[in-house]
Amino acid sequence: MGQCMVLGGQGWWVGCGVWLSSTLCSLQPSLLCDLPTSPLEDGSNSGLSDSEESVFSGLEDSGSDSSADTAAEEEDGASSDENHGGTEKTTGQQVRWAETPSPRTEVARAQGGDEYAEDSSDEEDVRNTVGNVPLEWYDDFPHVGYDLDGRRIYKPLRTRDELDQFLDKMDDPDYWRVVQDRMTGRDVRLTDEQVALVRRLQRGQFGDMSFDPYEPSVDFFSGDLMIHPVTNRPADKRSFIPSLVEKEKVSRMVHAIKMGWIQPRRPRHPTPTFYDLWAQEDPNAVLGRHKMHVPAPKLALPGHAESYNPPPEYLPSEEERLAWEQQEPAERKLNFLPRKFPSLRAVPAYSRFIQERFERCLDLYLCPRQRKMRVNVDPEDLIPKLPRPRDLQPFPTCQALVYRGHGDLVRCLSVSPGGQWLASGSDDGSVRLWEVATARCMRTVPVGGVVRSVAWNPNPTICLVAMAVEDTVLLLNPALGDRLVVGSTDQLLSGFTPPEEPALQPTHWLEASEEERQEGLRLRIRHGKPVTQVTWHGRGDYMAVVLATPGHTQVLIHQLSRRRSQSPFRRSHGQVQCVAFHPVRPFLLVASQRSVRLYHLLRQELTKKLMPNCKWVSSLAVHPAGDNVICGSYDSKLVWFDLDLSTQPYRVLRHHKKALRAVAFHPRYPLFASGSDDGSVIVCHGMVYNDLLQNPLLVPVKVLRGHTLARDLGVLDVAFHPTQPWVFSSGADGTIRLFT
Repeated sequence: MGQCMVLGGQGWWVGCGVWLSSTLCSLQPSLLCDLPTSPLEDGSNSGLSDSEESVFSGLEDSGSDSSADTAAEEEDGASSDENHGGTEKTTGQQVRWAETPSPRTEVARAQGGDEYAEDSSDEEDVRNTVGNVPLEWYDDFPHVGYDLDGRRIYKPLRTRDELDQFLDKMDDPDYWRVVQDRMTGRDVRLTDEQVALVRRLQRGQFGDMSFDPYEPSVDFFSGDLMIHPVTNRPADKRSFIPSLVEKEKVSRMVHAIKMGWIQPRRPRHPTPTFYDLWAQEDPNAVLGRHKMHVPAPKLALPGHAESYNPPPEYLPSEEERLAWEQQEPAERKLNFLPRKFPSLRAVPAYSRFIQERFERCLDLYLCPRQRKMRVNVDPEDLIPKLPRPRDLQPFPTCQALVYRGHGDLVRCLSVSPGGQWLASGSDDGSVRLWEVATARCMRTVPVGGVVRSVAWNPNPTICLVAMAVEDTVLLLNPALGDRLVVGSTDQLLSGFTPPEEPALQPTHWLEASEEERQEGLRLRIRHGKPVTQVTWHGRGDYMAVVLATPGHTQVLIHQLSRRRSQSPFRRSHGQVQCVAFHPVRPFLLVASQRSVRLYHLLRQELTKKLMPNCKWVSSLAVHPAGDNVICGSYDSKLVWFDLDLSTQPYRVLRHHKKALRAVAFHPRYPLFASGSDDGSVIVCHGMVYNDLLQNPLLVPVKVLRGHTLARDLGVLDVAFHPTQPWVFSSGADGTIRLFT
């Protein structure tokens, strides 16, 4: 009976698909058939005794070195037998549970034939008979299941570590074919057919290569009229008996109609319904119930001018008629001329009737109507709340002193680091040194040319003033203030020893003559091109100059201690207007007409490019903290940049009416000022917070006036006092004014 069932099962497998049976059998080869024959072939069917199983289980679980070595030796022997006979690797422990052969195998051996002659494919396939039991239940046991005879299937010993597996992977080119059978724990080597099957399944194809998924389908129900029916089954009895379910449905529907729950469909009227678009809409109507509905606009009622017999004052005169005809149709108050007729019968047909009706329909059809919710907001609430100027004191409010003495417009000025002295340069060819507190001119140094720029050395231990006169930068020791500082400055300049091999420089450093030394001049730096600006570094040893020449030599940097000059740029990015050193970091800001470039002097690279979006940049100033920059432009704009925020302007102030000539930051107070050609100086409160999440607060606080316009020029330069909230301004009227 069992044999017949096996054969019947095998035939069923063959009928379903030979390829599936062969694939599964190849993935799970039989363990019983691959085991070597046992020397104990005495015909007894008894398996291992309980004592033997317990002894084996103890050896399995102990994991001693002797048993592991023995198992490894037996594995090596089995692998050598596999190379000769083509059988799988078997361990010594697996031989022990396979010692008792099955009756079918004994019959085959007795006959002397092949031991696999009468084995069925089902017996080869079904090795582990645990069924659908989860294999995780056997994790703590030495066996993985039971075979057909009820014997335990022990797990193979795996004493090979990851290094051995890696060596096998490197040595064996077919290592990728080896997979582990979870039912037995064995390693199975896939054949070419199995690999091809897996690859087809991975690509989403059918497992059978001979199956054609695109073969033409045969329609069972064809459209051709056939002689014989598809099925010759006689009709059911229920097809001749009325359905009780349908009878119940009909009865329920009849009851609902009688009760009025279901209304019969009324015939629709073929005539369309219209509603008056221009009539006064009832709030209870269909359109009136919509909250956002806007009724159609009404036409204006006709007046006296549209009457056939208007009053005389509505009739136009001949001049008004000619003027009406010359006007454009959109400019006319009335699109017709009032006329007077003796009677209503004399009124002709209205020539613009069809055009007006058509325009009216276009207005109703094309003009969208929407109800917009109006928000009642006070316009004063939209203006940002700025603090009152009286809460932002101190700042300069009134004119205190006027410094008179220059014969021409004063282009530039500079304050000493201590705030006691003031230097100014003018077009009259002289540089004047003033005492700030008394407005007294202490010295007048003639330089023989227009002074474009003046800069006092910011180092308090050096008494030195740099002046840009034509193509030369003059270094002047004004000999004001502390005599020790004046003497140490001269000693510093005289202590320079020129190198044996002079380097090639773009400038010439010249010592002043005896007559010039009497005037206070110490050094001359000749450039060959007109110098427009000179500015000092914060430590007082370096200074940068701007030359009025095209090319990459517009900006030069001089070192006072070594008397060396260098050109930091290889090419030009436009006409340079002014430069400034960063007060904290090794940065150099170069302002051209359209942009402000920030260069890192140590890395020698461009760090940031600011876009003021104005025409053109005229002046530049850096905040003492170094994170904010202001620029003045000739189109009367003051642009504030936050370097941590963006390369675009944070705020653009348009308080001046004419071109800005100078901007300046106060070194201690949150103040900045701008001077313009309109003759005014505007002082603003500019608070920069340490919190990076809070933007700077900019509030205009005062407009200072006092300079008179000359040659369409007003204020040419502004500068703050280093310690007091005072601001100096120089103008085209030849005066310098102090606002406190």
